Amino acid sequence: MKPIIITGGPGAGKTTLIEAFAQTGMATFPEVSRGLIEQERAKPQGILPWHDLPGFAQLCLVAMREQKRCAENEPLAFLDRAIPDICGYLHEAGIAPNAELQAESQGYFPLVFVCRPHAAIYVQDEVRPYPFAQALAIHEQLLTTYTQLGYHCVDVPFGPVAARVEFVLRTLEREHAAR
Repeated sequence: MKPIIITGGPGAGKTTLIEAFAQTGMATFPEVSRGLIEQERAKPQGILPWHDLPGFAQLCLVAMREQKRCAENEPLAFLDRAIPDICGYLHEAGIAPNAELQAESQGYFPLVFVCRPHAAIYVQDEVRPYPFAQALAIHEQLLTTYTQLGYHCVDVPFGPVAARVEFVLRTLEREHAAR
C-alpha cells in the first residue's frame, strides 16, 4: 500500500496520532521538519524556515524523499507530514513550489488524513513560533494544496486519540473494501 499521510496545521495532534499507530506496531515515520529545525538551530549558520524557507524546503525534500522510499517497503505506513506539505508551506509564504517538488508530491495513498489545529492543544514554542491564527491559515493552505495535487482530504474528528486511530482505520477499511 502506498504511504498514508497524516497532515494538518500545527497543533492538531498529528504527532500524538502517529505515536498511537506506532504503539500498535504499525510502521510510522516522524515529522521531518521538527527534527530538522532542532538540528539546524544547533548550527551557527543553520538553515531555518523563518530565515530561508526555500533552503529549508530543500532539506525537508531530501529527508522526506528518503522517508517515502522506506515507507513504500512497508505493508502499511503512516507519515507525519509528507512532501506535499512542503508545497503548502511554500504557497502560504507566497513562493511557488518548483516542478521537482510538484512531481515528488505524487505517489502517496490517495486519501490524506487531515487533523485541524485545536486551540486546546496548541503550544507556541521555539520550533512553532507563530500564533494560533497562523496555524489555522497554514492548515487551510495545506487543504488547498493537497486538493490541487489530486488527493482526497479526510478530516479526522478531534477527540481522544483512540477514537482518532479507530476513525482512520475504519476509513481505510471502507476504502479498501470499495476497491
